[in-house]
Amino acid sequence: MNKKYPSFAGANTAIITPFQNGKIDEQAFIKLIEFQLAAGIHGILPTGTTGEAPTLTPEEQLRVIELTIKTVNKRALVIAGTGSNSTEKTIEMTQKAEQLGADAALIVVPYYNKPSQEGLYRHFKEVAASVKIPIVPYDNPTRCGVELSIPTILRMAANCPNIIALKDSVGNIDRINKLKAELPAHFELLSGDDIFTLPLLKAGGVGVFSVASNFIPAQIVQLVSLFADRKPQQAEQLHNHLSLFFKNIFIESNPVPIKTALAMRGMIQEEFRLPLVELAKENRAILEKTIKELGLI
Repeated sequence: MNKKYPSFAGANTAIITPFQNGKIDEQAFIKLIEFQLAAGIHGILPTGTTGEAPTLTPEEQLRVIELTIKTVNKRALVIAGTGSNSTEKTIEMTQKAEQLGADAALIVVPYYNKPSQEGLYRHFKEVAASVKIPIVPYDNPTRCGVELSIPTILRMAANCPNIIALKDSVGNIDRINKLKAELPAHFELLSGDDIFTLPLLKAGGVGVFSVASNFIPAQIVQLVSLFADRKPQQAEQLHNHLSLFFKNIFIESNPVPIKTALAMRGMIQEEFRLPLVELAKENRAILEKTIKELGLI
């Protein structure tokens, strides 16, 4: 890893934002962060997709980032989700996160307006140039409508010194293999989908930004650690054991299932912001059955 910047290798949690009566439930959020840290989570990612960032006001988004930084208190990395489909807004939020003390920023590929590859490159180049902290692009074409091409990723890695990692939710091993072969050695590849974590590690990735770790942080830490410790068979066994949970926390749009699971455990209120709503009854039953059968609750 480039010694100038931190490594994201390991298990990082894309953390939910708990609500109570329409407000951010700060006490529940602090307890959830402490739960993550006690399990050995390497990094916390607030205000991403899982944190319902699109429904937070700018003031709420910055408060969640600030609260994460203060609670973590250097015990793990804080990778703030600051991306949007406006370059100007993304720069402003990323600069403010840097000022608050974030260790890095995760920038989602601009969604809805479907920029060209040249537009994507310029977007990330402008954002990266506006701050000193490292930038992690987040490639999720199912949500964003566009995908970073391999040449665009290579171009960013070559020309933007603080773009040092990629969160990948494309889930294509051939693509990961090509990226791994052509990217600089210090550039890190991380899974953005729990079911894809082990395949990505086998292809040379270094970790995950996990949704599942909101609920089972110790198991996700263990999964990544087993592979890093060259115990692939044990990692495979754990992955296979958890795979149904990985699948069913996406039975409806993230973060509805994972927040529902946390509410089942009594860690947060089961509350979302429109347009997200509670799980359908049949899906709730499937999720609850999965959690109980796997011994996760």
